[in-house]
Amino acid sequence: MSEDTGKEIGAPRKGPSGVDPRLLEILICPVSRQPLSYDRAADELVSPKARLAYPIRNGIPIMLADEARDLDETAPHDEPGA
Repeated sequence: MSEDTGKEIGAPRKGPSGVDPRLLEILICPVSRQPLSYDRAADELVSPKARLAYPIRNGIPIMLADEARDLDETAPHDEPGA
């Protein structure tokens, strides 16, 4: 047991969607090779550089470009005349 937390050392901690936060810290975008940010509302890992959002399904990040959502295609368009 760890004296700091009262939990077993090495016990997996679950973060968003059941994904271990340590895993989220080391994952990078396979396209841009840049860090990802977690979008809690959409339950996705977002690559601002590649403009892609990778889904998390059943606690598993799906890090395939073919499965990623293109942020440019789903972004709201500006109102005409604005």
